[in-house]
Amino acid sequence: MSKRLQKKPQGRILRDDLITLRGPKCRQLYPMPLRRVVALVEVDGKEVEMVFLTNNLEWSPSSVADLYRCRWSIEVFFKQIKQTLQLSDFLGYSANAVRWQVWTALLTYLLLRYLAFLSQWHHSFTRLFAIVRSVIWKKFDLRELLRSYGTAGGSFRVLGTPQQAFFPGF
Repeated sequence: MSKRLQKKPQGRILRDDLITLRGPKCRQLYPMPLRRVVALVEVDGKEVEMVFLTNNLEWSPSSVADLYRCRWSIEVFFKQIKQTLQLSDFLGYSANAVRWQVWTALLTYLLLRYLAFLSQWHHSFTRLFAIVRSVIWKKFDLRELLRSYGTAGGSFRVLGTPQQAFFPGF
């Protein structure tokens, strides 16, 4: 069953319906009415039609769509931290060890984002992390390194030396 809450589309909101789930198992699990908001959301530079379900019947449909859009950026943030900074594998399992590792990862993320801001970094965070990780043991000005990265006119370039390719026994 579907009942229209909004009479006609306004802006990026295409539909705003009040629905109830059908079927005996669905009604048993969630008997209350739900709200179904259909909106145009920008994903990777293109507008995509998305459907949002919520049990909040008081908010405006644009607030519902904005909340889910903001939530998506939070999900992307946590995905970046887990994948790039390898936060899914903990070194210790006590509450204190996990807390220290999470705080260290958040501090690392914050410092790298600040470095990206200072050097006007336009590439991905994963690339930034890989570059910093590869030169962390050398004495470089990181801002200059990131400014010159990917440009032909950089002031210096990181070049491999034959000593770095030495494999004992070969």
